[in-house]
Amino acid sequence: MAAFPVQVAEPRNGPADFGKFLRLPGVYAVQSDSRLLAETLWREGVGPHMSVLDVCTGTGALGVYAARLGARVTAVDISRRAVLATRLNAALSRQRVTVRRGDLMGSLPDRSFDLVVSNPPYVPAPATRPPRRGPARAWDAGHNGRILVDRICESAPHVLRPRGVLLMVHSGLCGSEETLDRLGRAGMKAAVVDRAHVPFGPVLQGRLDWLRKRGLLDAHQDREELVIIRAEKV
Repeated sequence: MAAFPVQVAEPRNGPADFGKFLRLPGVYAVQSDSRLLAETLWREGVGPHMSVLDVCTGTGALGVYAARLGARVTAVDISRRAVLATRLNAALSRQRVTVRRGDLMGSLPDRSFDLVVSNPPYVPAPATRPPRRGPARAWDAGHNGRILVDRICESAPHVLRPRGVLLMVHSGLCGSEETLDRLGRAGMKAAVVDRAHVPFGPVLQGRLDWLRKRGLLDAHQDREELVIIRAEKV
């Protein structure tokens, strides 16, 4: 196996203290959105006797954190490097996480879960389709940033048990109202349960002019809104 350089995510204090995670090149790093979603997992009361699916797992940070809280965890990502990173991080954390390579929930047609958690690619991009390879695969999601978000809204109810919950984070640039509407039409009771405003990262900084031309940012906006969507199957 080729030797890849790795980066280590910095720990933070509080109930969502992940610890440290290895990140292979091309795998999404633990960032503000990951930590915000982990805090929501903690408030949700994830624990023993719960079955959790981590979709678009990346480094596996959220899945490993759910396992630390006592849940039975399955993690899925389409990226081979993400699958490898998740297996490594689960082993290093001494947590049992079932890791599969697959396209969202399509690799789990006969499974059901109490909770689905997802931090999918959601950054609006000039390309109409997400890249098939390269680092941008971890964040680019089409013109409106919704290619993966919409598919998760459609698929989540089919893998959730009655009263099961979806927790998903994405940028306010994607349109939280659209997400709520889609989940409502899919038979779920959905709401925004948390928000945070963070400085633009390098990716958004590099496409500010394009985002403003598209009307996704105003001329003076200098921070990105992150939203946590909670949807319960009714």
